[in-house]
Amino acid sequence: MPAATRNATPPGRRPALRRLARLALAGLSMSLLAGCIERYFFYPDQRIYSTPEALGVRAEEVRFAGPEGAQLHGWWLPAEGRARGSVLHAHGNAANVSNHLPLVAWLPSAGYNVLSFDYRGYGQSTGQPSLRGVVADTVAALDYLRQRADVDHTRLAVLGQSLGGATAVRAVAQSPGGVRLLIIESAFSSYRGVAREAAGSAGPLGWLAPVLVLGLPGAEHDPVTAIARLPVPLLLLHARLDPVVSFRHGEVLYAAAPQPKQWLVLEGDGHVDGLLQPAGRNEVVRALQAALP
Repeated sequence: MPAATRNATPPGRRPALRRLARLALAGLSMSLLAGCIERYFFYPDQRIYSTPEALGVRAEEVRFAGPEGAQLHGWWLPAEGRARGSVLHAHGNAANVSNHLPLVAWLPSAGYNVLSFDYRGYGQSTGQPSLRGVVADTVAALDYLRQRADVDHTRLAVLGQSLGGATAVRAVAQSPGGVRLLIIESAFSSYRGVAREAAGSAGPLGWLAPVLVLGLPGAEHDPVTAIARLPVPLLLLHARLDPVVSFRHGEVLYAAAPQPKQWLVLEGDGHVDGLLQPAGRNEVVRALQAALP
């Protein structure tokens, strides 16, 4: 190599370039680590946990187009008798729709159609889940409901649990057409907030939490921000001793939501089991009957 080009960078600039390189490497590392922590929001699988037949409900297997080429899979559970309305169910972050089916399989006997679906990457749905993507998938599921010939698209409700609750808040705030009621259970108010809590209890890696969470959606995308502009009535359920998403998240969401809103505190230490309790089911039915008379 010619001597004239061997030391082309002036000596005085080398420390600045090294600092810039270190900053770029740190930024790349932070981005990669943040991508890892986003994946911890999702625990999908393809196992069959339950079926509509096993639960004694009629069902139609459905597939519809999601954003970015994803094909989404779900179950349509028609109401017994004349339908009072249709409920979109956005489930929690684990397993797939078959694991969450018992939580909503009782709604058809109460007079409500139910669409329970899998986000991208869950069950038989294609693609890879992301926090932005599952919101878009939920909007796509709402659009599918609005287009069904056997659905009154002006009489819809959305039920979201845990991750599905946080997701449903954002989806309904973006696309409220025809939605008369939003029901959320055990939802978190902030992506970075719930991640800090989880990472903080993760032992030796807890010190990384402030760096890891920086790659997660910021406050402008948080459920608590979306709920403040919610244009539909709200029913919020949260267990006082919820071991997964602390009760404080429910309090923050409820405080930020506009009227009309209702708040049901579930006793005990369950997470997304309110719809297995008589008190939770009765309150959900009362809210649905009020919103969809």
